[in-house]
Amino acid sequence: MSSTLSSRPPEPEAAPPAPPESELVQLSVHSLPDPAALQRTRQGRLKMLLVLAVCAAPVIASYITYYVIRPQARTNHGELISPTRPMPASDALPLTDLQSHAVSTSALKGQWLLLTVAGGDCDARCEKHLYWQRQVREVLGKEKDKVDRVWLINDAQPMRPALAPGMKDATVLRVKPFDLAQWLSPAAGHALEDHWYLVDPRGDWMMRFPADAEPRKVQKDLERLLKAASSWDQEGRP
Repeated sequence: MSSTLSSRPPEPEAAPPAPPESELVQLSVHSLPDPAALQRTRQGRLKMLLVLAVCAAPVIASYITYYVIRPQARTNHGELISPTRPMPASDALPLTDLQSHAVSTSALKGQWLLLTVAGGDCDARCEKHLYWQRQVREVLGKEKDKVDRVWLINDAQPMRPALAPGMKDATVLRVKPFDLAQWLSPAAGHALEDHWYLVDPRGDWMMRFPADAEPRKVQKDLERLLKAASSWDQEGRP
């Protein structure tokens, strides 16, 4: 008898009770992402991309009009900088006025800038650049208010007093040569002082005019660019 009882297989343990159906439903619902939240995230990203596209579209369109759609009808005097070089922030490009007050680089944005670079003593080449820089802007007529003349003095020399009357409507700033070289660069075999540089209203350096540039051809380049940008560019700073 004892032998028979010992050989009987053990009874299986009872399975744990299943959780109530309400708990299963609750777990299933909370494990799924919220469709409404996903939709809001997608819509937010789409809106951000659309805003960026709208902001960049006018400038891009003007460049396409100028450089792509009608290239056969145009001979540039200036050299296009591709890709353009954004103006550095103030900490990377410290600027001061003639009274040694700091000037933010953002203060230069909002206008086309026709730049020249030279020391404060301003040699004959510098005087020529400053004279023709003023003349080129003046002959733009009603469009001239979209263009600022800028002289970047890249040394510690004071500006000669005789030059002050001609610069009263221009922006004159000091900058260290090393800092400026992180943004602007001359053509091979030339110095920064040999050229004029054109910066668009976003602060991007986009064109370099050749050494001994012909003012009439510089004017033509500016007129074409201003015409191409007429749909979005406005007189004066924003």
